[in-house]
Amino acid sequence: MRKIVTVAGLLLLWTSASFAGNRLNAQWEELFDGKTLNGWEQKGGKAIYKVEDGCIVGISVKGEPNSFLCTKKTYANFVLEVDFKVDPEMNSGIQIRSNSYPEYRNGRVHGYQVEIDPSPRAWTGGIYDEARRGWLYDLRLNEAARKAFKQNAWNHLHIEAIGNTIRTWLNGVPCAYLVDNVTREGFIALQVHGRPKSGIKVWWKNIRILDLGTCTQFPQKIEGHSQEGQPK
Repeated sequence: MRKIVTVAGLLLLWTSASFAGNRLNAQWEELFDGKTLNGWEQKGGKAIYKVEDGCIVGISVKGEPNSFLCTKKTYANFVLEVDFKVDPEMNSGIQIRSNSYPEYRNGRVHGYQVEIDPSPRAWTGGIYDEARRGWLYDLRLNEAARKAFKQNAWNHLHIEAIGNTIRTWLNGVPCAYLVDNVTREGFIALQVHGRPKSGIKVWWKNIRILDLGTCTQFPQKIEGHSQEGQPK
């Protein structure tokens, strides 16, 4: 039986076999209820996180290091979507499969970060390894992805972390395709990068996840991709 899910202009087609493991009937879950920060906790620096007009707003505080608003729940294999808008002076990102352990740099948040980069470099959608290895997949050779970012406007990120593969799209444009085995599970977090002054903002809304649990099968087909799931 074929299941059809519309994802912000992308049509995802699955066969029932695609949901092997413990998420046979996986459904989209909202990670943000639009009103509270229930289900989230802050780690790292003391940037301000608050709910305003149905959005999570992250606000820089001068002198504070990188701050992270983290899900209390961890995720292994999933499809994640989020809309964001960012001040041109802010550097931010979406942490996935990330962790914080007392024995690792006194609890420093570390792990994969899907970059939000409004600078002229325009590497939004690239993959950085926060507090570990640095850049894993930048966008210097992906001009289409660099042009997909919309300054001073809402943008849409689609992120897939399935098995050893992480893929990202920005506003429907393929960005990163990373194969890496270092971390297979962790929390999701919203980053406010350390800034030299207070009051710089980033906004997030419509944060939802399709939790695949132990399933490491890719969707059978995603519009804009080949049948094998490789970016065209």
